[in-house]
Amino acid sequence: MENQKFRLAIQKKGRLSDKSLALLKACGMDMEQGTRQLMVRVKGFDLEVLFVRDDDIPEYVQDGVADIGIVGQNEVWESVRNVDVVEELGFGHCRMSIAVPKGVKYESIKDLDKKRIATSYPLILKDFLDKEGVSASIQKISGAVEITPGIDLADAIFDIVSTGSTLISNGLKEVQKVVSSQAVLIANQALDARKKALLSQFLFRIRAVNTAKNNKYILLNAPNEALDAITAILPGVKSPTVMPLAKSGWSSVHTVISEEAFWENIESLKAAGAQGILVIPIEKMIV
Repeated sequence: MENQKFRLAIQKKGRLSDKSLALLKACGMDMEQGTRQLMVRVKGFDLEVLFVRDDDIPEYVQDGVADIGIVGQNEVWESVRNVDVVEELGFGHCRMSIAVPKGVKYESIKDLDKKRIATSYPLILKDFLDKEGVSASIQKISGAVEITPGIDLADAIFDIVSTGSTLISNGLKEVQKVVSSQAVLIANQALDARKKALLSQFLFRIRAVNTAKNNKYILLNAPNEALDAITAILPGVKSPTVMPLAKSGWSSVHTVISEEAFWENIESLKAAGAQGILVIPIEKMIV
C-alpha cells in the first residue's frame, strides 16, 4: 500500500544522528526523544521520522518506505540507489582515505598494486583504484576495518576519517585522501505533488537555518565622515542600514555578513573608524 505520510529516514545512532535531530529542532520540528522508537511524529510539521541504520537509508528512500532521508554522501555513492540528492546539509564532514601501518613506506598509490585493502566501501574504492590504474585485492569488511592490518587480514585499509585518532590508536597512518563527504538530504524520485510541496517547505526551513548559521549580524558605531569608507567595506545582504545616534556626528551601522567576511574585514573596519563593534548570532535567515 502506498505510503501517504511524509516520512524522513535518519540514522538511529552514529555520527550523523544527533546533528540530524538538532537540525530538525532548529527547523521547528521537535519530537519525543525518551524511547527512541522506530518511528516518531514531529511537532510543528506534517512529518514522520523513521530511525534506521545509515546504510539502509538510500534503499528505503528509493523504495518509498521513506520519502526523504538524511545520510552521508558516502552511503549514497556506495549504495548506487536511484535517489535524488537535493541538498548538502553542511555537517557530518569527513574524508574517505587509505591508510597503511606506520612502518610501511608509501610514496604513491602505485605502492598498493597487488596489495590487500580492507574496507566497508568496496565500490567507492574500486572506482578510485580503477581510475588510478591500480590492481588490488579489495577485502569487504563489516565492522572494525582498522584492525585488519594488525591481524594480517590486509595490507591497507580504506575508511572514513574524521579526526584520525582511530587510525593512530591502531598504528596506522593516512596516506591517500580519496574523496570528501558530508551529510545530504536525499529524496525519492517519484514523489507526488503533495509530497513535493512538503519537501519544498522542508528545504525552505533547512536553508533558513543553515544560511543563518553561516552569517552574523554586525552592529557598530562610526563618525559620519567615516561612513562611506565603512559601508564600502561591509557587503551586507542588500546594503548596510545606517541610523543616527543621539551623539551628534555619529551613526550606528547594521548589516549581515558571513563570519569569514567579518574576520577578513575587521582590521579594515577598525582602521576606517568603526567603534563598539558587536557580533550577534542569527537564529533564522530568509533571503
